[in-house]
Amino acid sequence: MPHDIVDGHIGHNHAAGDHLHSHMSETDAAADLQVMTAQFIDGFTAARDKAAYLRIAGVPLEIDGPGGLPLKLVDVTLTTEWQVGTASPSFGTRELSYLPFPGEMIAERTNMGFVYVSMDEKKVVDLRDFMAEKLQDDESMLLKSGNRF
Repeated sequence: MPHDIVDGHIGHNHAAGDHLHSHMSETDAAADLQVMTAQFIDGFTAARDKAAYLRIAGVPLEIDGPGGLPLKLVDVTLTTEWQVGTASPSFGTRELSYLPFPGEMIAERTNMGFVYVSMDEKKVVDLRDFMAEKLQDDESMLLKSGNRF
């Protein structure tokens, strides 16, 4: 919830020297990440120059590999999934409790992966992980610069 100044008083019972920025809940951050990844995928699929799109987005063409050899970006994958039900542990048994979804609850989910390879290894970096790390880096940079959000 954002902090407000009302009649000269800072909301949430904070003293005047306390921070004046908004906090995002984990749910809000996850929803933002979902929107951003969907927009990233839409932009990538529509881009005429996919390599330029990746460069503009800051996707590295190489990442460090465990053996000191760099891994090179060779493929970008798109996967589409449909969750048709949910399964969770049942009380007092090892059998899962299964709840199939009715048709109107089944939704399409598309995700992207960046495939990096070396002579010894293949690594797929999930777009959601890439975007989450990018958001953390952006937030850290804002905090270091003194800008608060």
